[in-house]
Amino acid sequence: MYRKIVPDVISGQTIQKVTPNETVRATARMMREKKIAAVVVMEGERLVGIITERDMTTRVIAAGLNPDTTLARDIMTANPDTLGPDDKASEAIRMMRERNYRHLPVVDGHAVVGIVSVRDLYAVYNTELEQDLKNRNAFIYGENYGTA
Repeated sequence: MYRKIVPDVISGQTIQKVTPNETVRATARMMREKKIAAVVVMEGERLVGIITERDMTTRVIAAGLNPDTTLARDIMTANPDTLGPDDKASEAIRMMRERNYRHLPVVDGHAVVGIVSVRDLYAVYNTELEQDLKNRNAFIYGENYGTA
């Protein structure tokens, strides 16, 4: 059995989005308020980019840009790679590792349905590994061994 991005990894997310003309400061404040590490950049209903905490650090702070005048379009990763809801979690991890991503938008047709993070993916696998260990211990040591 393989894990699908939706619903096995993410489900029911409220998508946080900004327009390309939003300031970096407004975007950062929204990310802080929502306690999220990434937002999608949308023109109407069309995905045009993604902004992550890493983008804020490397493209704004380290570059010495003014967050009050710098726009989302200036720091976003334009036309980001995406995943589909039925894509495998293992494929998402592989893509993230190979391309050095921590977040990927999940798109169903043209609609953005979520953002998956490497943390989301590893949480699923950690839960799965823990269950495997419990099952193996029950098999090896006999869950009901010695009880009548």
